[in-house]
Amino acid sequence: MPEPGEQAPDFTLASTEGDVSLRELTERSKVVLAFYFEDATPLCSNEVSMLRDDYEIVRELGGEVIAVSADSLDSHAAFAERLGGVPFPLASDERLDAAKAFDAVDDSGKRSRRAVFVIDRGGKLLHAEPWFQPGNPGQYEAIFRALGFQG
Repeated sequence: MPEPGEQAPDFTLASTEGDVSLRELTERSKVVLAFYFEDATPLCSNEVSMLRDDYEIVRELGGEVIAVSADSLDSHAAFAERLGGVPFPLASDERLDAAKAFDAVDDSGKRSRRAVFVIDRGGKLLHAEPWFQPGNPGQYEAIFRALGFQG
């Protein structure tokens, strides 16, 4: 797993908003990279919904969000619709290439686990939550502190 201060591994994945490249996104903004287990599962719905609900704060802090799972683009589109829309790309990592690069593959080896990384403009890792729990306010606050929020 990349450590804070190290360069984040690059990837390009198909998403609900076309291909997304981590390198290209970090050329212009910070990135909250959120891996999640599966579309439409309760905790993953919470994770994606939390980021959706606080997306404007992420943007105000100079960030973007990419949410990644092994689900297909069709599944992502249906998931986003069930959530009432999502203002950021849901990327499909069916071969788990990005999850492997961030050491975020679950124990089954077939899906990513819930993990969140904050990556600075230029690609350096600022913060890692390798076992993200959507109900843990301390973990969620740490993501925003890494983006520069001072509350």
